[in-house]
Amino acid sequence: MLAQGGPWALSVISLVLLLWQEVSAIDVPLDSKIQQDLKQPPTIMKQSLKDYIVDPRDNIIIECEAKGNPVPTFSWRRNGKFFNVGKDPRVTMRKRSGTLEISFRSGGRPEDYEGEYQCFASNDFGTALTSKILLRVSKSPLWPKEVLEPVVVSEGSPLVLACNPPPGLPPPLTFWMDSAMMPITQDKRVSMGLNGDLYFSNVLAKDSHTDYSCNARFLFTHTIQQKNPFTLKVQTSRKVAVTTPNFLSPTGTDSSRMVMRGEKLNLECIASGVPTPSIKWFKKGGDLNQKVKLDNFNKTLRIDSVSEEDAGEYMCMANNQIGSIRHSIYVQVKAAPYWLDQPSNLVLAPDENGRLVCRANGNPKPHIQWLVNGEPIESDSSLPNPSRSVVGDTIMFRSVQIGSSAVYQCNASNDHGYLLANAFVSILDMAPRMLGPKNQLIKVIENNRTFLDCPYFGSPLPELRWFKNGQGSGLDGGHYRVYINGTLEIKRARAEDQGTYTCVASNILGKEENQVRLEVKEPTRIVRAPEHQSAIRGTMARFDCRVKSDLTLPITVTWLKDDKPLSLGSRLKKDEDSLSIPNVHEGDEGTYTCTVRTEIDQDTASARLTVLDRPDAPMDLELSDPEARNVRLTWIHGDDHNSPVTLFVVQFEEDRWQSGKWQNLSSYPGDFNSVILELSPFVNYQFRVIAVNSVGQSRPSLPSQRYQTSGAPPDVIPSGLKGWGTKKNNMEISWEPLLDTERNGPNLNYSVWWRRKDTGEEWSNVTTVGTKHIVHDTETYVPYEIKLQAVNDFGLGRESNIIIGYSGEDKPTAPPTDLRVSKIDSTKVNVHWTPVDPSTVLGEFKEYRVYYWREGSMVKGLRVNKEKRTKGFYSTVAQPTGILTDLQPYSHYRIYMVVANNRYEGPPSNHVEFRTKEGVPEAPKFFKIIQRSTDVIHLEWDKPLEPNGILIGYKLRYQTVNGSRVGLMQMESFLPNVTTYTLRLPERGIRYKFYLAALTQVGAGEVYAEESPHFTNEAYSKDQVDIATQGWFIGLMCAIALIILILLIVCFIKRSRGGKYPVREKKDLPLDAVDQKGEDGSFDYHSDEDNKPLQGSQNSLDGGVKESDDSLVDYGEGGDGQFNEDGSFIGQYTVKKDKDETEGNESSEATSPVNAIYSLA
Repeated sequence: MLAQGGPWALSVISLVLLLWQEVSAIDVPLDSKIQQDLKQPPTIMKQSLKDYIVDPRDNIIIECEAKGNPVPTFSWRRNGKFFNVGKDPRVTMRKRSGTLEISFRSGGRPEDYEGEYQCFASNDFGTALTSKILLRVSKSPLWPKEVLEPVVVSEGSPLVLACNPPPGLPPPLTFWMDSAMMPITQDKRVSMGLNGDLYFSNVLAKDSHTDYSCNARFLFTHTIQQKNPFTLKVQTSRKVAVTTPNFLSPTGTDSSRMVMRGEKLNLECIASGVPTPSIKWFKKGGDLNQKVKLDNFNKTLRIDSVSEEDAGEYMCMANNQIGSIRHSIYVQVKAAPYWLDQPSNLVLAPDENGRLVCRANGNPKPHIQWLVNGEPIESDSSLPNPSRSVVGDTIMFRSVQIGSSAVYQCNASNDHGYLLANAFVSILDMAPRMLGPKNQLIKVIENNRTFLDCPYFGSPLPELRWFKNGQGSGLDGGHYRVYINGTLEIKRARAEDQGTYTCVASNILGKEENQVRLEVKEPTRIVRAPEHQSAIRGTMARFDCRVKSDLTLPITVTWLKDDKPLSLGSRLKKDEDSLSIPNVHEGDEGTYTCTVRTEIDQDTASARLTVLDRPDAPMDLELSDPEARNVRLTWIHGDDHNSPVTLFVVQFEEDRWQSGKWQNLSSYPGDFNSVILELSPFVNYQFRVIAVNSVGQSRPSLPSQRYQTSGAPPDVIPSGLKGWGTKKNNMEISWEPLLDTERNGPNLNYSVWWRRKDTGEEWSNVTTVGTKHIVHDTETYVPYEIKLQAVNDFGLGRESNIIIGYSGEDKPTAPPTDLRVSKIDSTKVNVHWTPVDPSTVLGEFKEYRVYYWREGSMVKGLRVNKEKRTKGFYSTVAQPTGILTDLQPYSHYRIYMVVANNRYEGPPSNHVEFRTKEGVPEAPKFFKIIQRSTDVIHLEWDKPLEPNGILIGYKLRYQTVNGSRVGLMQMESFLPNVTTYTLRLPERGIRYKFYLAALTQVGAGEVYAEESPHFTNEAYSKDQVDIATQGWFIGLMCAIALIILILLIVCFIKRSRGGKYPVREKKDLPLDAVDQKGEDGSFDYHSDEDNKPLQGSQNSLDGGVKESDDSLVDYGEGGDGQFNEDGSFIGQYTVKKDKDETEGNESSEATSPVNAIYSLA
């Protein structure tokens, strides 16, 4: 049609399409209510194949299914004429369907119904039709009876056994078999062609058979027809002549093939010749593409689905040792019509525009014909339609009106076939309808992109608007976007976006609305995710999974292991924030995933658990490459259980000296599996290997076979050789014994040699099995040369180096003289003396040793510890001197000196006395801060235990503190007899830090620092009355104390009757522990001796004395300090107790019942 108009028609079509303004067709939703009410022309849903071959043994069914509203009615045409279904008793039409069923139960021939059928489906809005269906009955004719003469050929000649199967519908499949129903063997020489003939490139003597039979298989009837067998006789000759190749199929130098697009292409080249030719394929102008497959021993070229680019010249070449031959096949590709743009159904509203497009291609190019309701559109006089125009392959519709609905058919045809497509045009008017659920509740996550759906339909297409909370103008733009399908997008949902949203759809036929309620929730997040971890077998593994979510959304926490649900039994424990896996083993290894779900979102996090364990024992120990002193040991690594082996320990056991005892021989890096072991002679070894990783060591491997080394003289020199006197007239020579593996042979002995040094005397010698020898009747402390040698049955070992030993020492005979001191300080003094003659030391000089002790303190009444202390000075100069340090200031000391060798001290020197100078005192004995109210601080302290001089007073410095900030430092000074101070606070809640030090003439001593307590939690106020200052409270407390005192006195008197060991007789010390002060304000240390702390005790933070390790428990038979029935202590005080008793107020007297009475009095 277009070909007749030429270029002018194409220009008109382009201009019309350019100027055409089209409204998009309406997409009818699949909503059941709309589909129920929607009036629609017919649509073909199912039909039989165009080329329809049926089995004559079955009923014939020709399918035709269609839908539409109203339900379509069906009619048929056969061979272009109306087919009256009702008049033929064998033909029935299924209900609500156009499918025909032709039954032959009561007789009739299927061949009588062969022909071309076409189905028409019609309702009030149009007619749809199927493609023309060519019905043919399958045929499987018998092979014509024929008598086949034997085929006689000479050996080496080519041969073709013709098959010529009977023509069937569809054509049969052919194959060759023998009388035993076994396939004829095919190869490069013998093969079946595409036409079913059996080709022999050259015949051999072994081809002589009487049962070459061609078989035809008919697919529809499932039958196999067999041709009479060929008898082949081969005339043999002594020598088969070689021949050049010649084509058996196809013949000549060239041929041609036409194939349809999409069909299978098979090209064949079969050649004869001796030797058998080989076949190669080429394509002119290029290589064979990937679609090309070579079958039948390269004799067949196959392309399963041909396209236009497969056209061209294909060449096959047959060649053997004699020559070659070529054949060209020219392939043409034609195409039946195929769709480029198939027309689709069009639903329009009144006054809308639209178009149907039908575009197809083929070779030759197909002709496009339009039909309406099954009739050519040019002859459609029954439906004059001024709004419709046909332009080539397009039908244009403009301002369509109700009543112009119809079904249009596009027929595209060429010489090789045709295509037929139905597409209806339906003119629809419908008031708006809401398709979604009413009043839907949508929950979304904050900051997420959110869509509120409002599916609707109407014709003409309604206008849709959204409103929030029933107020304001429509929502579109900015934070919102409305899509053409009615969906409202909120780009990032926020808390303020919560509310009720209303969508309103309206057209000229009415309006409809729906509401959606939106709730914005906080996101569900895993804030502490599980982390990858490695756990040692038997320990506990724990994976965290802490979640933060919206409080209004219930959450579900599940755990997966390797993407499978985790079974939580008695061992695995899941709590709110974690998963615990106690006593982990290898089966627990894997990836654990924590999944937290709500109804609208979820979060997941994964971590891998790696279980570590000791490695498996090494395996398959093997000894190789034996030598006299070494052997190669090889093993196979065991499983390292996720912790790489870092070390291999090789152990050995020998059965001669310590049978059954395994000892370490050597160790090697973890990547070794073969080592050379250095061995000792005369040892019967067996070995085992232990693997070590970060978890621990494996079980030992199984032992290797034994390996015996030969004997040799000792090659190790005994170590630790020394000579030293145990008495003044002997010398003991000793050494370390050789290890069992160092013996190198039987009967190990030691040969020891000695002689006086520098005297020229001969060596003395003794051989012993022991590890020492004593030389008697020596002079005192003289040097000897000593050497040692090991020996066994195989010979002498190497001699040791000569060492110098000494005979025994004696007591030094002379004391140091002229001992004196100088430069006396408060804590140190210089010591001088005249050294002794070295010959009088009678041994190795070790040191000059000073003994010194504290005779007393120059402080009045202060008792001191007179324990002796020592300090050594090593000096060999003519005028030696030393410094004695760590002395106590202001004290009286006595010293003397001795000379010492390694075993003895000599006689003492002259005694020297000296007095150290006055120093600075120690810190006060205690320093207490007592704050009974928020406006006054009371300070108490006690004199130092070691004043180191005459106390002249105390210095108190203090400053306010507030966190890291401090105030101005203030200072107070006190006389030595003042031990209290009261400070009134300028403001409530102020805190102070105090620094207290005692003073002598030398200066201030060690500082005792304390900070006032914090009273922020105490309920003080100015108008609150202190109960402790009320008269009635004081009187009540006194009465209670008096009653308790009387009861205690009566109780203790009764319990002390008959007491055998009164404590009072054991310690006659003053009962009053009050400090006695002198008239000048100084302390009398004589009366305060009992206030000294026990030796080894420590001051506590509040200035008191911690309990000494020397408690009453030490003096009883039990650990609880119990009383006997008569009230006395179990056991008496010992001498140790009297000696160490230094407590006053806190001494054992306070625990004595009698002293307790006096104290209370």
